[in-house]
Amino acid sequence: MMNRVKLARVQAGLTQQQLADKTGVTRQTISLIEKGTYNPSLKLCLDICYALNRKLDDLFWVDSGGNAKE
Repeated sequence: MMNRVKLARVQAGLTQQQLADKTGVTRQTISLIEKGTYNPSLKLCLDICYALNRKLDDLFWVDSGGNAKE
């Protein structure tokens, strides 16, 4: 399954570098978020949501059991 951040980025027609530029982080940070190996701050989550025109719960919501919102 493709990571929801990556899916939204691809649907928006952005590269990792373009999303990084819009959010003020490195391309490597975006890559790690997409791989699920980096937990971004709330501010960065919101910046990504604004850049991709998505809601926070669409991209980052995880239920109490650790499962991503479908």
